[in-house]
Amino acid sequence: MSSSDTATASGFETVVGLEVHVQLLTERKLFSPAFVRSGQDPNVDVDAVDVGLPGALPALNPDAVRAAIRLGLALDATIDTKSQFARKHYFYPDSPKGYQTSQADHPVIVGGAVTFVVDDKAGTEHTVQLVRAHLEEDAGKSIHDDGGTRVDYNRAGTALLEVVSTPTMNSGHEAMCFFRGLRQLVMALGICDGNLQEGSMRADANVSVRRPGEPLGTRVELKNINSPRFLADAVEHEAARQRAMIGRGERVVQETRLWDGEKQTSRAMRGKEDSPDYRYLPDPDLPPVHIADDVITAERLALPELPMARRRRLVALGLSPAQAGVIVDDTALAEAFDDAAALAVGAERAVANWLINEVTAIGGPGAIPAAALARVVMLVEGGDVAGKDGKALLRAIVDGEDGEDGAKRGAQTAADVDAIADRLGLRLQKGDDAIAAVKAIVADVFAANPKQVADVRAGKDKVKGFLVGMVLKSAGKGTDPKLAQRLVDEAIATTP
Repeated sequence: MSSSDTATASGFETVVGLEVHVQLLTERKLFSPAFVRSGQDPNVDVDAVDVGLPGALPALNPDAVRAAIRLGLALDATIDTKSQFARKHYFYPDSPKGYQTSQADHPVIVGGAVTFVVDDKAGTEHTVQLVRAHLEEDAGKSIHDDGGTRVDYNRAGTALLEVVSTPTMNSGHEAMCFFRGLRQLVMALGICDGNLQEGSMRADANVSVRRPGEPLGTRVELKNINSPRFLADAVEHEAARQRAMIGRGERVVQETRLWDGEKQTSRAMRGKEDSPDYRYLPDPDLPPVHIADDVITAERLALPELPMARRRRLVALGLSPAQAGVIVDDTALAEAFDDAAALAVGAERAVANWLINEVTAIGGPGAIPAAALARVVMLVEGGDVAGKDGKALLRAIVDGEDGEDGAKRGAQTAADVDAIADRLGLRLQKGDDAIAAVKAIVADVFAANPKQVADVRAGKDKVKGFLVGMVLKSAGKGTDPKLAQRLVDEAIATTP
């Protein structure tokens, strides 16, 4: 079922808006000098500011502001050169201050849009407009176990950017693709590590249903989802739940629900407030944030190639949309591709294939120098080394050879690759002598396997592979499989 079919199931349209919390890659917290680290014992990285002790004064981390500017520029948004922090008065069991420091009426990023791919195979793009993105601090973490409930404040005060979309998505699939596209972007910008297991990105989905053309229905918030697949499942489940309620004549209640990805169900968490219920008040301890034009200019000049631009460039080089998607999703893979492709002009698609299918299986993009990979690709594409022998060559390069001092040395240059190919006897034999030698072997194989030859002539084409395999086995290393295939075909056609 397509996204549009799902969106209008039972005559209802699903409407989705996302609020994605992006944890920024800053060494220190948003308003305190405490470190931001993962894996620490509870309550190690905590400062007086983080827990709201009397007299503790916050000081804004400029690295977080610069990260926000970078994202705003990448989203083609407006950077508000004068933003303001506010206190959001809302009870958090894991925040002793009694409020969260966030941005209300004056966020640092206004508008903008996220462009992402909704069909990896076809490369179909879609764009969703944003309302805003604002800086705020994270809360702590409640731990519930047999010992009762405890609170770990290590996360409290960590810098977040909350990216708020317009409610214009119409399916779980679209929400999932938005989340993935935003994750690619913040990782490429170097402002978030994208670690979903550690909660570096978490989405709140606001889901409602309505008849097409009617006003928005009552929204339900699905809280803290850190998996794109779980996000898609949660949205579809919630839309189906609301449609069923309406079908039974029940009223959908505005609330916050928690999604259980393993059980594929949700449960009520609390009633959901509207913005006025948060009682936003300007934070008296934090002055307005003034961003100079030269700071914005510096961040604009430092922007890397963005994921969607890179994807389009790779497709223009001849890669399939699916190949481009795999490469763009991994920064190390993307850099390795660019380095190798620059040395293998005209064979960019083959470079992508080797990287995705072979290099990642034997150590990843850092396992082989770009010059060595490019030479392997060119040897195979040029017909100098067979594809299967190219894999053996690649493995020999990655494994390295013992040098005079006993250290392992892999190939660093194209000449090194050529030397290994020659030493292992992997170069394909060419010329009249090679053809004559393989012809003689074909004749011997045919003479030794008359039944299989007869089967092939009777139309059993699968048996032909056996004959070709026997020829290659007898001929040994350096025999061109394509030559063997051609000579077997000729022998079948010409031999009575």
